[in-house]
Amino acid sequence: MITFYTNPMSRGRIARWMLEEIGQPYETVWLDYATTMKEPEYLAINPMGKVPAIVCDGHVVTECAAICTWLAQAFPEAGLMARDSASFYRWMFFGAGPVEQAVVNSSFGWKPGSPQEAGRTGYGSLDRVMATLTGHLAANEYFADGRFTGVDVYLGSQIGWGLRFGTMPANETLAAYWARISARPALARAAAIDEARMKGVPA
Repeated sequence: MITFYTNPMSRGRIARWMLEEIGQPYETVWLDYATTMKEPEYLAINPMGKVPAIVCDGHVVTECAAICTWLAQAFPEAGLMARDSASFYRWMFFGAGPVEQAVVNSSFGWKPGSPQEAGRTGYGSLDRVMATLTGHLAANEYFADGRFTGVDVYLGSQIGWGLRFGTMPANETLAAYWARISARPALARAAAIDEARMKGVPA
């Protein structure tokens, strides 16, 4: 049994999508930002006091990219680990590094002011990151193996969020990619669980 710690208004939505994709039983522990997320019981699991986190057979995994990667490897029967593992790791951690940093920095109104600053950021600029994503998806339907994998759960979620809330520049390539992956039944199931929780419906 996998124990999943989350809040419906968090990146935990990404991890839940991955859990629904692998099709293994799991239990949800709902946490509140101001109280239970900061209590000793949960801080023993994640000292950062944030979600998501999963615990399975004594293994604690935090951070969405790590959770998606670990679940893909731990449950290979789900088919979410790419045969081309180099592409899997490349794009998973491109999402966890350059994409995450560029989008967050830009949303706070900061961008490199000089070539030297761009070099120090590690991602260069949001425009460069978006051009890299768009270039890959213009030539490929998915990020690895030519099929849906755990990378599409993680990095695809970031793209979907970015398009919805305007934190990523929209273009036809990204919109078409999001339309492909957002139709998956596992995403609908995951979203329904979190939406119900937000409305106060017992899980």
